[in-house]
Amino acid sequence: MKFGQGLGLLATAAAALLLWSLRHVVIQLFAAVVLAMALCTIVGVVRERLRCSRPLALLLSLFGLLVLVAVALAAVVPPFLEQFQQLLLQLPLAANRAAALLQELMDVSSRMLYGQQALDWIKQSWGSGGSSNEALGQGLQNLLDLAGNLGGGLLQLLFVLAVALMIAVHPTAYREVAVLLAPSFYRRRLREVLLQCGDALSSWMGGVLISSLCVALLAGIGLSLLGVKLVVANALLAGLLNVIPNVGPTLSTIFPMSVALLVSPWKALAVLGLYVLVQNLESYVITPSVMQHQVNLLPGLTLAAQFLFTVLFGPLGLLLALPLAVCLQVVIREVLIHDVLDPWQQQRIP
Repeated sequence: MKFGQGLGLLATAAAALLLWSLRHVVIQLFAAVVLAMALCTIVGVVRERLRCSRPLALLLSLFGLLVLVAVALAAVVPPFLEQFQQLLLQLPLAANRAAALLQELMDVSSRMLYGQQALDWIKQSWGSGGSSNEALGQGLQNLLDLAGNLGGGLLQLLFVLAVALMIAVHPTAYREVAVLLAPSFYRRRLREVLLQCGDALSSWMGGVLISSLCVALLAGIGLSLLGVKLVVANALLAGLLNVIPNVGPTLSTIFPMSVALLVSPWKALAVLGLYVLVQNLESYVITPSVMQHQVNLLPGLTLAAQFLFTVLFGPLGLLLALPLAVCLQVVIREVLIHDVLDPWQQQRIP
């Protein structure tokens, strides 16, 4: 190995170690890129409809988003926060109710199978669970106290928003900076790959937005028909958590089932059936209809990406697992397969 090659290998290893140590900053930068792509998509739609310049379209887009956020804060957020607070307060009661129902079910089963005295030790353990219930309430209170400390999270959010806004002002300039980091012979091809990644992200974000709105609407209508309380909070949670595949829909089911369980076990089962129906409609009807041009991701690969990126980047990695998987799929298909493996295979064939 020559001295230049060894030096290049050493520099590559040092860069990899530096990126690994700064992986949490890197994932925040990727979040800023995703937000910038969303804003650029809106700007593109405004320019196409109004036939105006990009700076004017950007100002109109930002003004529209600010108005939308202000309306949401004034009309939706106050009832949502109030109902969400009630929802959190009812979770320990629902946990106690579920424990009582489980104890009753175990009691009936033991009488039918083993006799009346077969599982007394289990009943005693459940009966002495007052301290565990108190520990559950204390743990929930500690969780709420921890969630109230938003200083660091707020700073990170402001950082992501500021970087996203700066990228959205001059997206081409930032893309060219990334292109210049590649060798000269590959810059034109890399520019095409980055454009394909941007198109895939824009398609994914538009589809997820429509899908989440449909899920929130269907969940709200279904919960209203079932007579479940706190409809606004549960419907908005269903729409927001729909962004996280596999994990999000499961978490969104816990809250309305807890509320329904305080009324009747059968109503909780009805809520479970409702959410299963809504998720099947979202998976097999809504998503294929609104994401016809989206990059197709296999469910197994999606789940593996969620697990991998959560381990690497934490909760933010779970939230960004799908856009990361979309971009990685484009990069692997275009760079690794088309540019590396396909030419190599053609050279091997005589």
